[in-house]
Amino acid sequence: MPGLTYLKMLCEQISELEIVRAFNDPHRLLKESQDIDFELCILDIEMPQINGLQVANLLRDKMVIFTTAYSEHAADAFDLNAIDYVRKPVQKERLHQAVKKAVEHFSEKRERKEFIQLNTDKGKSIIYFHQLAYITASESDSRDKIAVMHDGSSLLLKNISFGNLNKVLPQSLFCRINKKQIISLSIVTSYTFNEITSSILSENGLVRFSLTEVYRPQFQNLTSPAS
Repeated sequence: MPGLTYLKMLCEQISELEIVRAFNDPHRLLKESQDIDFELCILDIEMPQINGLQVANLLRDKMVIFTTAYSEHAADAFDLNAIDYVRKPVQKERLHQAVKKAVEHFSEKRERKEFIQLNTDKGKSIIYFHQLAYITASESDSRDKIAVMHDGSSLLLKNISFGNLNKVLPQSLFCRINKKQIISLSIVTSYTFNEITSSILSENGLVRFSLTEVYRPQFQNLTSPAS
């Protein structure tokens, strides 16, 4: 469909977006949505058989940006707590503005959450942020990660990247410090240019982490006193 192709082209030009799937059939979207990992859906309100407002209502907790040529749908769209309502013809700048709202909303929502649910070798597990000390890459399979808790227990996280972990962990509480580790800022006791000393005790003393050049600026920004 020309409209879908055009919208995909615009989305590809917006750095905050990663296109997971595109559908020209709302029924297929609803059928497959439970098996797709996504946070935002950009929906046309005018669709055959079932309209975008009805689809958004069925998507439940997903963020939605509506596109439409008709302004009379605006009130209904915002009744559904839509992130934004973009009039056709869709312009890149206007769509980008809507996407920025979605990013801000997602960040606020993530900061408010107290836990995440992740796939582990024991099934779906709830991990509370205040219990999580650090996450490190599995030595046996780099696709897997090991989540270590403050009490010393651990969970094997199945097939998840550090990029996706960064998306679901609150940025004010956790920071990636090298290619193989994310730590909770709550465990940091001191740090030098290339090493972080934690409050986690092991058989060899306090656990220390490598702080590499790529991730140093973000860590220093999070740990520096607010001006």
